[in-house]
Amino acid sequence: MGDIVHAKVTKTAIDRLQPGQLIRDTELSGFGARRRAGAPVYFVQTRIAGRLRWLTIGTHGIPWTAETARKQALKLLGEIAGGGDPTAPKREAKAQITLKEASVLFMEQHGPRLKPRTREEYDRLFRLHLVPAFGKKNIIDITRPDIARFHAKRAATPSGANFALACLSKLMTWAEETGLRPENTNPCRKVKKYRAGQRERYLTLEEYARLGEVLDGLERNEEESPFVIAAVRLLALTGARLNEILTLHWSYVDLQRCMLFLPDSKTGRKPVRLNDEAVAVLTALPRLNSNLYVLPGRRDGIHLVNLQKPWRRIRTLAGLEGVRLHDLRHSFASIAAANGASLPLIGKLLGHSQPQTTARYTHLTDAAAQQLNSTVGSAIGAAMGRPHALV
Repeated sequence: MGDIVHAKVTKTAIDRLQPGQLIRDTELSGFGARRRAGAPVYFVQTRIAGRLRWLTIGTHGIPWTAETARKQALKLLGEIAGGGDPTAPKREAKAQITLKEASVLFMEQHGPRLKPRTREEYDRLFRLHLVPAFGKKNIIDITRPDIARFHAKRAATPSGANFALACLSKLMTWAEETGLRPENTNPCRKVKKYRAGQRERYLTLEEYARLGEVLDGLERNEEESPFVIAAVRLLALTGARLNEILTLHWSYVDLQRCMLFLPDSKTGRKPVRLNDEAVAVLTALPRLNSNLYVLPGRRDGIHLVNLQKPWRRIRTLAGLEGVRLHDLRHSFASIAAANGASLPLIGKLLGHSQPQTTARYTHLTDAAAQQLNSTVGSAIGAAMGRPHALV
């Protein structure tokens, strides 16, 4: 909030009001006006049933002037003093909005704050799951038991069920903030999330060798797109996320400094370090003048999409059934841990913004630490001579 001016609300005072300023009337308590970027807006601020309410009268201009707004403020304050609630009709109208209607408003207002990929996931979740389940119900009537039943029906896919619960909780919090539900009534609270099982799969060095042989063979025989092969190699060699590699622009690549500078990854701006092998992959790739992407798709100006189908063929040939593309990221962390990297260093390599995200690799660094401990103990023991057995 900018400066607060205490004076009688008059035309002269309103005309002097600067953007960011608020004026509170010195004669009629609760009456005032505030100005943001546009014209000033008249308001009444008072308590209704013990809760502080901010009632908007209207924007300065026709019909609202300092005099007509003051009369309306007196009318509203008189109604409230007599036990009335001028906000009740508006709140009752809001209470009739369905979840389907609320979801549209939510995506219009909150959607622009989301990253494009997250927005797509929210849109899909609303369309396929939340609207079919709750779309016709008034958002104010959705209860915790309703949410619990919805969550329980999806127990077979715990991660998906938890994501739906999180998305629905975000919608309900937004509904509280916008007055579509009373405050502190989010029905998703206390609905316990499922403990999703750890799905991480780490490739062994022997499995890496098989994968490399398959990629070499496909490349040599021209049986797969060179951009698909490069995508798999870059995922394995950088530990980057799938979308970060698929949407990589040549302008993000700095081969001289061996870096990728991603302007908008899942965790915001992010540098990705390139090892010599990753640099070699990028150096060997052709650059298409008509496409700014490192891994172009079939149409001009479009990046490579749907790597899942060719990956399924590749992993079958390499005997890696069940291995996901995302497991290449986990495997990158596994190799780093095996070579003595600490959790903070692994987090830095993977671009984690929160330490707890890297904590899933604790068991890997513990194993590396134990191996290092054994190596150090053996070296010192050899130098000092083996201790006599205790009797």
